[in-house]
Amino acid sequence: MKNICIKKDDTSFVKIIKTIGFVIVGIVFAAIIAIVLGYVVMHLWNWLMPDLFSITTITFWQSVGVVVLARLIFGGFKHPHNDKHHEKFAEKFRKKHPKFNNGPNYDKWEHYDEFWKEKGEQAFNEYVENKGE
Repeated sequence: MKNICIKKDDTSFVKIIKTIGFVIVGIVFAAIIAIVLGYVVMHLWNWLMPDLFSITTITFWQSVGVVVLARLIFGGFKHPHNDKHHEKFAEKFRKKHPKFNNGPNYDKWEHYDEFWKEKGEQAFNEYVENKGE
């Protein structure tokens, strides 16, 4: 089997190209969503509002403005919380930056119930008695 060695610069170049690609795809996707939502809102508005409320019809750009306004008023532009993504990011961050690993270690948490049965309750009761004196 042939041993292939990749330079660090090559991998960072590939990451930059991938990132640029994701940004371009994201911008195109957002533009498509904006166009579709604009036309849907425009057609619904122009179909319902003039007959129901005697309101004038709107243009495409006005409908895009209505969508943006509704988003700002009723929901903002929040990113949905994804726990799995957050956990992966936090784990990767902890590995890269060990000085931030000061948090509690839950690796041995499965032994807690056994410990509490053997020593914990007795130790807690002794602590409460000593506090009362």
